[in-house]
Amino acid sequence: MNILKSTCAALVLGTLAVSSVTPASAQPAKRPNILLIVADDLGYNDIGPFGSEISTPNLDRLANDGVRLTSHYTTPFCSPTRSILMSGTDNHLAGFGDMAELMTKDVRGKPGYEGRLNDRVVALPQVLHDAGYRTLMAGKWHLGNNEDINGRGFDRSFAQMSGGASHWGDQLGIVAFDPAKPPRADYREDGKSITLPKDFYSSDAYASKMIEYLEQTKGSGKPFFAYLAFTAPHWPLAAPEEDIRKYENRYNGGYDALTKDRLAGMKAKGLVTSDTTLYAGHSYWPKWNTLPPEQQRSEARRMAVYAAMVDRMDRQIGRVLAYLEQQGELDNTFVFFMSDNGADGNSVYDVERNREWIHGSMDNSTDNIGRPGSFIEYGPGWAQAGMTPFRMYKSFMYEGGISVPAIVWAPKLGIGKDIKRAVTHVRDMAPTFYELAGAKHPGTEYRGKPALPVTGKSMLGYLTGKQAFVHDANEAIGWELGGRKALRKGDWKIVYSNKPWGTGEWELYNLANDRAETNNLSAKNPDKLKELVAEWPKYVADNGVIEIENLAARPGYSNAGKYYEDLKLEAASKPKAAR
Repeated sequence: MNILKSTCAALVLGTLAVSSVTPASAQPAKRPNILLIVADDLGYNDIGPFGSEISTPNLDRLANDGVRLTSHYTTPFCSPTRSILMSGTDNHLAGFGDMAELMTKDVRGKPGYEGRLNDRVVALPQVLHDAGYRTLMAGKWHLGNNEDINGRGFDRSFAQMSGGASHWGDQLGIVAFDPAKPPRADYREDGKSITLPKDFYSSDAYASKMIEYLEQTKGSGKPFFAYLAFTAPHWPLAAPEEDIRKYENRYNGGYDALTKDRLAGMKAKGLVTSDTTLYAGHSYWPKWNTLPPEQQRSEARRMAVYAAMVDRMDRQIGRVLAYLEQQGELDNTFVFFMSDNGADGNSVYDVERNREWIHGSMDNSTDNIGRPGSFIEYGPGWAQAGMTPFRMYKSFMYEGGISVPAIVWAPKLGIGKDIKRAVTHVRDMAPTFYELAGAKHPGTEYRGKPALPVTGKSMLGYLTGKQAFVHDANEAIGWELGGRKALRKGDWKIVYSNKPWGTGEWELYNLANDRAETNNLSAKNPDKLKELVAEWPKYVADNGVIEIENLAARPGYSNAGKYYEDLKLEAASKPKAAR
């Protein structure tokens, strides 16, 4: 597990300075490497380049000499986003018309709702492998608990198979099927289940394993595709105590104050205009100053742990970059960093059977938060701050659920420093990588069987300044999960969300001047509303969407009031050892 760890930990990532950019007409001496880094449930402004106070010097360096994408879209949930990333097509076609964990009997198993990356998809690593790339993966898979990852094109893989897990070596899962029995997370290396070492910490282990794979395969002469999929900062929040201490007392002012600080940071970096409208949070949630002191103390500790996780993840990214620099491979590497969806303000107690297990087995007293033996999240207040200035967070089709931070770094490959604001989408990433690699997706047939074509568009022309946009103003882009839905066309967007989060009807927003979605224009602009709603059936038909009517009966779609109920109990609880 820790091979090369001590050596690479000592490497210091120097400044990734922009040197002379390769002329647009020239080709690199060899095909570029591709390093894809995905964070899990990271908020839009949770890293320095997007306005955060959290220390992220390695991502800062990438952003300072690279491109920040301010309108990069995913889906509002983990596995649907990852299915698009691995396929280049819509999640409803690739097998994740909904989260596998949340699918109901009426949809489970139907085409596009298999709950795994289905057999119609020719996966991204498979296409690159066929094109002569060595393909490596370390981190979160979440595209089918029983899937053969190496069979989808990876040469080497170290994978946490499900949606989440403890970040420690205890190998705890996150959903209890039997309240009396702790769930166990499945980790696999090259398809074989493994037991974690006691000194395991997720971010460190994934970076170490990726470096190990790169070292072991470097003699092949092939370029690499490396998929580094962190599980940080997904709950249960946990970090080494020395990292938590770095942020101790930093968040005592609360999430309302942090929202203002983050917005100021975004304005200072030119990510938003000085007159940007701010979504101040849903009225369902309490303001910071209404929380009792002990709850405030618990909340502040949770956010400190979250910040420590982001900080440590950045340092592990630095280790991988430093290794590549030492090997002379960094300048020929196209680096893409992103989050998989908005920050998570939902509750682990949305899964009802978790309550008995967590309260009975875990120590969530304030002083133990973030340590082994605790199992905590950080709630809607901090998640909303992390999505400033947008509305809502993970699981919602508002901008806060589907807008993510994204950085592209490849100065020696013709991509200069810039902030780019046009719409890009996760389904555009596979075709971008194919163009970079000189690879070709097989189209509608692969090895004698039908295949799904890629529906995304390469971003390469946009990133290199040859094109002004990837998607023009007449193209409609749709989203749907669990009955929540949205469609964007040009600057206009319609959103449907269940009450109390939305109106229970289509809402209309002009994102050019209201990306925070504070001003519903459906009554004032009925013609524009009608125009966008008329596009919806085409999205449904093209992508095999099974529309769901009764959202109130759906599990897991943000009933985070349970978070505050349990926070009261946990903040007031005594450590297990003192009971």
